[in-house]
Amino acid sequence: AALARALANDPRMLLLDEPFGVLDQQTRSLMQEHLLKVWEASRKTVMFVTHDIEEAIFVGGRVVVMSARPGRIKADLTVDLPHLRTYKMKSAPEFVEMREQLTELIREEIVPQSSGM
Repeated sequence: AALARALANDPRMLLLDEPFGVLDQQTRSLMQEHLLKVWEASRKTVMFVTHDIEEAIFVGGRVVVMSARPGRIKADLTVDLPHLRTYKMKSAPEFVEMREQLTELIREEIVPQSSGM
């Protein structure tokens, strides 16, 4: 409902901070696909904040990874996947490779390098 309200004003840019965070996985996945359809139709700039790596790759054209503290840009990666995205894409080798790359970047922030974990 909040997404519909935001779009009703026809903004040039959408700022979405964890918009699907409280949804169950199935509804979340459907909403991600719906958001992509809205984007395809409007081509509005969307800034989407999420802590979910798969969600960032799936809905994003670009993923910016922040460092822990102080919060700085650690990596700025282009998502080089076709824009017509479906849930099946999440098992594609390119998707899996990007998920692993982002996971490693984030683990560097939370797992001490000397711990060997």
